[in-house]
Amino acid sequence: MLSNRFNRWTVAAIALAGSALVAVPGVAPAQTPDHPENTAAQFPTRNDLKSLTTSGSYLAARHASVERDAASAAAFYRSALRTDPKNNELLDRAFISSVADGDIDEAVKLAERILTIDKTNRVARLVVGVHDLKVKKYSAAQTNINQSIRGPITDLVATLLSGWAVYGAGDAKGAVASIDKLAGPEWYPLFKDLHTGMILELAGKEKDAGTRFERAYKLDDSMLRVSEAYARWLSRNKDAAAATAVYAAFDKKLARHPLIQEGLRETRAGKKMPPLVDSAQAGAAEALYGIGATLTRRGGEDLALVYLQLSLYLQPSHPLALLSLADLYESVKRPQMAIKVYERVPSSSPLKRNAQIQLAVDLDSADRTDESIKILKGVVSEDPKDLEAIMALGNIERGRKKFGDCGATYSQGVDVLPAGNDKANSVWYYYRGICEERSKQWSKAEADMKKALELQPDQPHVLNYLGYSWIDQGINLDEGMKMIKRAVEQRPDDGYIVDSLGWAYYRIGNYEEAVKNLERAIDLKPEDPTINDHLGDAYWRVGRTLEAKFQWSHARDLKPEPDDLPKIEAKIAGGLTDDNSNSSAAQAEKKKDDGKGG
Repeated sequence: MLSNRFNRWTVAAIALAGSALVAVPGVAPAQTPDHPENTAAQFPTRNDLKSLTTSGSYLAARHASVERDAASAAAFYRSALRTDPKNNELLDRAFISSVADGDIDEAVKLAERILTIDKTNRVARLVVGVHDLKVKKYSAAQTNINQSIRGPITDLVATLLSGWAVYGAGDAKGAVASIDKLAGPEWYPLFKDLHTGMILELAGKEKDAGTRFERAYKLDDSMLRVSEAYARWLSRNKDAAAATAVYAAFDKKLARHPLIQEGLRETRAGKKMPPLVDSAQAGAAEALYGIGATLTRRGGEDLALVYLQLSLYLQPSHPLALLSLADLYESVKRPQMAIKVYERVPSSSPLKRNAQIQLAVDLDSADRTDESIKILKGVVSEDPKDLEAIMALGNIERGRKKFGDCGATYSQGVDVLPAGNDKANSVWYYYRGICEERSKQWSKAEADMKKALELQPDQPHVLNYLGYSWIDQGINLDEGMKMIKRAVEQRPDDGYIVDSLGWAYYRIGNYEEAVKNLERAIDLKPEDPTINDHLGDAYWRVGRTLEAKFQWSHARDLKPEPDDLPKIEAKIAGGLTDDNSNSSAAQAEKKKDDGKGG
């Protein structure tokens, strides 16, 4: 819940409906490893690189690329290139990896070498052009950027960047004219009006800028940067009330965005807010960020990575670009890289708090849970009513089986829940109930589960958890079975919930129905050790002993919890006995830890 909302914030600035994605030459399609280890932690040393042959460096670089470790890939490709300097493939791959790593200065050197061989390389032109813009070589920037055009997206980016270069050279009128000439898809005008408005604003043409911002706002009032730019202009050229109204309207669409909250505070205090950008470099960074953030969410991770890194090259502390880059790394299962990016968000930014929350989530996924919890407790101590930080902390504690701690944490959130949001409030009681049940406080857990259902009737996970808990205790058997069946009706393809129904039948002695439902659960979650163990027990009870031992053997091979392994092995060796008949029940309890089912 937290992560989804946070990621919506990072991309709320853009809405590109139906845009075609353009591949970057030389960039392999996204590949996500199953187990995202921190390969960056083993970054090659100079001695490592010296000892490798060209082929060894190349193979190491390819592996690092698959692992999305751009820093190591760039180092290995450059190492191979030093021993084979005329190899154009190595040159191209070293260049792309350097861009992906954000080492733009190194990428510029490689791009210049590429352009001596292939003057039409569009990505190299773009990188060199952005470098020219950064160092204020505006004429050269225009020349290089204009040669980077390839399709609808790159055409738009190149036009906006070229426009900012023209403005940087002192020709605001020419900059606006060059952007206005661009024709293309129906989503172009939004970006054209936003960026021409920002250029006119910096050129002192406030009235003309307002016309452009108003036009962009009418095209899409749900675009964060359009709303911000227009509200800031209104605060200086109209009145604070008009600016506040724009911020308030956006807040209704996407509640409590930190930048909008800051704008509301400032305009309600009557302050005149500065323009969104203050230079040609900042304007160009804004263009690169905007398109890059969109591509991150539309399957164009490779091109998005190029744009976001170039944006941060122009404006290293751009908080939204940093959050979008971290979000990109998370989308390709690279939390360690996302962590490094979140740490770069300026402490002065209104988005720092949100970066800290997501940083903590990624630290936990990287098994740095103590650091994660410490960060979240710090965020909560600064604002004890911060429900997102409290939820993140509780979720991490629950995931790490700190059930006493998570119960107390969720209680802190329950104490400050707003009235009238029953569906959102329900989950707090559900999660707290899980922690209470797992910490042997059943009366409290039962009350919280009932409260969760009162706020959100028929919520399948709550029905499943409460219904199974009753059956497991031998109480409210009819009602508990009805609850689980209602959960299965809503989530017929949820293996955990179907497993709960099968195991509930097992607990009441209806082994035929248990087998039927547990076989269905296995179809849905074939790699889950607990479900396989459950089915083995059910098979044994109906006399299918060979199949039972097969399922137990499969459960053993699927790496069950360490405490469960000897119990499974005992059943493989001697079958289901009075001594081990409760082992699967114990596992069923553990399956409820994440709130997915029994």
